[in-house]
Amino acid sequence: MKKIFKITTLAIVSMMVLFSAGAFAQKKKEPVRVLLVTGGHDFDEEPFYAFVRSLAGCTVTEVKHPGALAMFRPENRTSFDVALFYDMPNNISEQEKQDFTDCLKAGKGMVVLHHAYCSYQEWDEYQEIIGGRYHEKPWTDSEGVEHPASTYRHDVEFRVKVADKKHPVTKGIRDFDILDETYHGGSVNPGVHVLLTTGEPTSTPSIAWTNRYGKSKIVTVLLGHDNHAWTNPNFAKLLTQAIMWVRD
Repeated sequence: MKKIFKITTLAIVSMMVLFSAGAFAQKKKEPVRVLLVTGGHDFDEEPFYAFVRSLAGCTVTEVKHPGALAMFRPENRTSFDVALFYDMPNNISEQEKQDFTDCLKAGKGMVVLHHAYCSYQEWDEYQEIIGGRYHEKPWTDSEGVEHPASTYRHDVEFRVKVADKKHPVTKGIRDFDILDETYHGGSVNPGVHVLLTTGEPTSTPSIAWTNRYGKSKIVTVLLGHDNHAWTNPNFAKLLTQAIMWVRD
């Protein structure tokens, strides 16, 4: 009788372990809820939206300026896991700045893509958040050295080098070629962790990096101007893994 009881108990415990493991696996498989923020810069909308919706393991909600930053208010923050910025606005109110920074300090993940590097030219804290800045006007650095405005060039074919092959964002990605727009003469903050670089002379040498702001993990990627980049499998893998990493 005791033997039967032990066997029955063992079976029940085993089933509970399997159920718990299955529930955990199911939880891990839940898609990442991505808030895609656009506005302030034109782009080829139909193929870009299709590209983002095709990213594995993601569901996408699209919001556009003006009004997009209302999603960062306390009552709306729980509706998404990661904010993907493909916007380029200049205007931001003091309340929006507060909502934005509070959301990140609480740990909301953020991915900054291509021309979102150029946003909020008059808001210094944005550079601290994303780890760099494209300068639309000549500027002076902290050492008092003057620099010309940043520049860009369309349709440049160049080699992308993976600076950290062990990072979760770049895992499984080798050096690759891409046809894309380049940004030159922008700032990259010294405290960021560089993921991708290039020797292309029309580009800033560091073209993807991670940063921390409050409890938030942030990835900034300067690639991604048009369908030439969006259809590059290395770019798609990079963006997908960036979203997953800032969420976890």
